[in-house]
Amino acid sequence: MSQTQNNNKRIAKNTLLLYLRMIFLLSISLFTSRVVLQTLGVEDYGIYNVVGGVVALFAFLNGAMTGATQRYLNFDLAKNDTKALSETFSTALIIHSLIALTLILLSETVGLWFMYEKMVIPEERMTAAMWVLQCAILVMSVNIISVPYNAAIIAHEKMGAFAYISLLEATLKLLIVYMLYISPVDKLILYAILLLTVSVVIRFVYSSYSHKHFKETHFRFIWNTVKLKEMGAFASWNLIGNLALMGVTQGLNMLLNVFFGPVVNAARGVAVQVQGAIQQFANNFQTAINPQITKSYASDQLEYMYSLVCRGAKFSFFMVLFMSLPFLIMTDQALELWLKTPPAYTSTFLRIILLNVMIDCLSNPLNNSVNASGRIRTFQLTNGILMLSVVPLAYVALRMHANPALAFFTQLLITGIAHFIKLSFAKKRTGLPFSYYARKVYLPITAVGLLSPIIPYVLYWHGNKSLLSFFITGILCLISVALTAYIFGLSKNERTVINTKLISITNKIKR
Repeated sequence: MSQTQNNNKRIAKNTLLLYLRMIFLLSISLFTSRVVLQTLGVEDYGIYNVVGGVVALFAFLNGAMTGATQRYLNFDLAKNDTKALSETFSTALIIHSLIALTLILLSETVGLWFMYEKMVIPEERMTAAMWVLQCAILVMSVNIISVPYNAAIIAHEKMGAFAYISLLEATLKLLIVYMLYISPVDKLILYAILLLTVSVVIRFVYSSYSHKHFKETHFRFIWNTVKLKEMGAFASWNLIGNLALMGVTQGLNMLLNVFFGPVVNAARGVAVQVQGAIQQFANNFQTAINPQITKSYASDQLEYMYSLVCRGAKFSFFMVLFMSLPFLIMTDQALELWLKTPPAYTSTFLRIILLNVMIDCLSNPLNNSVNASGRIRTFQLTNGILMLSVVPLAYVALRMHANPALAFFTQLLITGIAHFIKLSFAKKRTGLPFSYYARKVYLPITAVGLLSPIIPYVLYWHGNKSLLSFFITGILCLISVALTAYIFGLSKNERTVINTKLISITNKIKR
């Protein structure tokens, strides 16, 4: 079996493991989200989202270094340089520890000031909000220090670890729901403390696994100035992209709070929760494929890298569409069945956010291809400035017309423009031909995106909107996306691979 076939087999296996993990967590998340919203109430749920967002706003420091850590670990593994691998890990851990201390300092000063002076929180809930803030700071700090260990697991492509540890995580989250339900104490404060506890336990397990299985994760204090400068330079330019990401996500959250109060934050929180669950379908596949993109670039296998980038974009889009179409067609009914009484604006936010996810999932493999080249300064500057413009543009839009949906329409427009800029940089940095990308990605996703909604949409809007109609339409959405993707979205070789796999599975079942 060739190296390419081995790589493809590893990607398929890792994707399957990540999907099993995601499906399990998604099932738990959908159940716990409903109970938590009902237990906390709309106002407290909104407070948790917006106050936790204050800490997340400073996490851009960590996000910048996370990309650098992952890139250099992947690169060193591809070169089979064990000494460089060990130095990269230890250097990364030192830097992440410094980032955690910086985050604590910023959150306890700027974050605290912003919460008390600028955020719209009922006075009687300020004590609970303070507990939420402190717990969120500790959660983020623990997660930051754990990043190099998680990056090692991904670089070694040991995705089974994520699947197994998720069983523990899901069990603990179910326990949180039960304790919230029976507890007589302030439920918002208890929720924040319990989430902190779960985060610490899960991070400890991930770190212990890495330490046991990968030699390079045995920390040695190494002050390698050259490595620090190299990773720091990469991270510093990555910082701009992560600033933009925080500006778009938490910046919009803050704007909504300032203009409309915590109830609209609750609507956004629900919509973002659905977004996160659906986005995992694309992220899991991309997590499995990203190490191979970097390693193929490091090994100068550019043709294979191009195919990985295009397959990553195309299949990610199909996965997001597969899960999004029922929500896009039956948004209101789906939310009412899930939450009974969803916060106002939730359905509008959700539709726009899901369209944004579809565009974004096309861009992520392009991001990774540019990062693999290591030449990211102009790329991050251009993309960062463009994405950072979302917040001021949204502010202007909201000042002109007080409709919270305008904030998300602004984000959708800028995300679309940013995608084409990223494609241009992928061509400049790696030689990815635009015509190749258009043929392999744009043509199939356009056909599937236009054809798959037709039958489910027509049947649903001419039906009686009953519970039976809801489930029938949902099944039709899934079947329609699967069939149109198979017929119009896959190449002849891809269909042959799927047919062969299905025949093999069928024969095994018959035996």
